[in-house]
Amino acid sequence: MILKSGLQNKNAGPDFLNAQLKIEGQTWIGNIEIHVNASDWYLHNHETDANYDAVILHVVWENDAVVFMKNNRPMPTLVLKDFVAATVLKNYRNLFATPAPWIPCKDAMSSVDEFIFSNWKERLFFERLERKSEEIKVLLQQENNNFEAVLFQLLAKNFGLKVNGDAFLRLAQSVDFSIIQKIRFDENKFTALLFGQAGFLEEDIQEEYYQQLKREYTYLQHKFKLHAVSKNEFSFFRMRPNNFPTIRIAQLVSLFTTHQNLFSQLIAINNPKDFYELFAVAVPPFWKTHYTFESISKPSAKKITNSFVDLLIVNTLIPLKFLYQKNRGEGDIAFFLELLKKIKSEKNSIISKFSEIGVGSENAFETQALLELKNNYCAPKRCLECAIGNALLKRH
Repeated sequence: MILKSGLQNKNAGPDFLNAQLKIEGQTWIGNIEIHVNASDWYLHNHETDANYDAVILHVVWENDAVVFMKNNRPMPTLVLKDFVAATVLKNYRNLFATPAPWIPCKDAMSSVDEFIFSNWKERLFFERLERKSEEIKVLLQQENNNFEAVLFQLLAKNFGLKVNGDAFLRLAQSVDFSIIQKIRFDENKFTALLFGQAGFLEEDIQEEYYQQLKREYTYLQHKFKLHAVSKNEFSFFRMRPNNFPTIRIAQLVSLFTTHQNLFSQLIAINNPKDFYELFAVAVPPFWKTHYTFESISKPSAKKITNSFVDLLIVNTLIPLKFLYQKNRGEGDIAFFLELLKKIKSEKNSIISKFSEIGVGSENAFETQALLELKNNYCAPKRCLECAIGNALLKRH
């Protein structure tokens, strides 16, 4: 009987350390080693390695050799082959038969019982939510648990999307949030601050609005001893104009100058419609006729779209709200499920591939679960830890 499986050893030596077993009524404390064949003990020269002297159990698939302990007694051996049904082994081999598939069970996933799949998707979603929350905790520690400062950083990162996300986060972190709090309600100052810190006000452009921002930023830079990030960190390449860094910075400015208590408002909101209304802000007049400082374009509102807000809800607002309520001992976990079920499915290459193999998604809750499944179970082939993989292995 295994009382304690011990701790997995990722360094040299036995696979599990400090395990506790009961063998024929006697309790043993020591290490566990795992091999495919018992003879691998000798193949790996463990008989001459003192690190293996305290092994009390040898777990093998095929018991093709006798291994002895220091007291010259045969080592207790657990032969897994004796406990695994032939159908399970057959299913396992079939699961990995195709060389390097997109996911091992791509031809069978859609046939898994809906009840099993549904429960597994909930588990996947909350694993993803917990991991995102852990990432936010790191930012909170850096900002002395200031949720408003972290909200600004996270929104900035997500306004940058995948291409410019890291650059936008560096931009947000390049200014102490106390400075942002002082000037955020003055649109010109806040605009000058962010564009200046992003390195966009270092050109020789004679446009009056540009020169006004440049003068304002020179004053702010001197007053607060600021150091800008490089303009070269921001990419315009292969991006739609509405996603240009300049437009996203202008929208970020409008959002924070329009709403004085943005964090409190976001925490209080419980449905997508209210989120859409909160983010329905107008960019400064200059940006309605520009995508960059250099050239004029046809007039357009350049509003934050509902689909973009959906991304913010999924990637920023729900994880932040989840962590905030968790820290306060508040909140109903079911709320986050229901909120995501009201949001449209995300569109990306992973979700498209799932659709191709017959696994559709009706809302953002399901797409988040599928992304977690692909990235953290399918890609590293953790099929034995996956409810879908287990269901397929146990089929008769």
